[in-house]
Amino acid sequence: MGRMKIFETLQDMADQVGNEIGASDWITVTQEKINLFAEATGDHQWIHVDVERAKKGPFGAPIAHGFLTLSLLPEIWGKAIKVNQTGMGVNYGLNHVRFMSPVPAGSKVRGKIKLLAAEPLDKGGFQYTYETTIELDGVAKPACVAESLVRRYP
Repeated sequence: MGRMKIFETLQDMADQVGNEIGASDWITVTQEKINLFAEATGDHQWIHVDVERAKKGPFGAPIAHGFLTLSLLPEIWGKAIKVNQTGMGVNYGLNHVRFMSPVPAGSKVRGKIKLLAAEPLDKGGFQYTYETTIELDGVAKPACVAESLVRRYP
């Protein structure tokens, strides 16, 4: 079960630098989600969308696109952390991303978020550096570890 943490203010979350600040519930990565991602991005590689061929391929099943796994970050964050004072949040970029384990269709992932840094911005905002580890149910090695920058404003 996820461990959503609720912070009253942006400063309250900023005070948690160095700590895990939340964890999401499990998210199922269905073949339908993989197919929809392929349609949205134009990435129709057979290891993602050709179920029969993928069963005979190197992973024994179709797998999610790495960028699909990465695109789950906003859903993970939304299920793991809440700052009541936030009026708006925007992605600012990524510092480092690694895809360490394939995510087979039908598997479950969840994210754990560690706050690495919090830098004040104009208008009372903060730029947060998150390290999100996307775990794969039943697999020791994470599916993805991503260091990302998110700007939040009151």
